Amino acid sequence: MLPSRKDIKDLFAGLLGRDVELTDGKPVDIGIPKPIVASYVDDVHNLRAVAVMSFGLAARSGAAIALIPKGAAEAAEEDRVLPVNLFENASEICNVLAAPLGDAMGTHLRLSETFAPSDSVPPQVLSVAAQAGAREDVVLEISGYGAGGLSVVAVV
Repeated sequence: MLPSRKDIKDLFAGLLGRDVELTDGKPVDIGIPKPIVASYVDDVHNLRAVAVMSFGLAARSGAAIALIPKGAAEAAEEDRVLPVNLFENASEICNVLAAPLGDAMGTHLRLSETFAPSDSVPPQVLSVAAQAGAREDVVLEISGYGAGGLSVVAVV
């Protein structure tokens, strides 16, 4: 129902062109600094999954994918402001995550929307993000950039 940890690790390593270590995590906190939240829908527009990327992982992966020095990610975390370019880069990673999510669920999924830390997230999406079951919570350590959390949650 959810992509394997290997699939998640391989997706990040492949997109970022860096070594990535994956370890057990806990649900990504929706508090401050706010994460980015991605919603995924099927072909009839039903919400099927949600990904929650910690602010730190969004900044780090957004910088790493564009070969931006890690100082940009560190500055974003210090200021608690995710620059548009890092948000767009992290959103693209969320977009690519739709394929292994759909494969694991046996259906075609597409990224419906990615919510920036400053955006209001619909209650239905937040409800899925907070559910206890059908979820994978991991920490991804990006070589040269640092670690951050990712929660992938399927609608039950």
